[in-house]
Amino acid sequence: MYASRVQRLTVWIYRGSRRAETYLYVPTQDNFERVPNELLDAMGRLELVMELEIHAGRRLARVDAVDVMKSVARAGYFLQLPPIEPEGKRRIQ
Repeated sequence: MYASRVQRLTVWIYRGSRRAETYLYVPTQDNFERVPNELLDAMGRLELVMELEIHAGRRLARVDAVDVMKSVARAGYFLQLPPIEPEGKRRIQ
């Protein structure tokens, strides 16, 4: 598989104005060509959060670096959704 051959991958991470804790990872800054229009519309205005180099051993806060690399290689982007809270629990923001 392509992602397993990639040693390192630089991604640009964007946060949307409409969805809290939802992040979009793309392999080229400001290039959303392969991201579905419906997803872009749902996220609202995108703000660049950071540029990050990832690799198989890199620890990320909420997602697996290999999953990100595979998705970017296959689909051209990776969508990180907010964590799911157990039923009956509310997270304080």
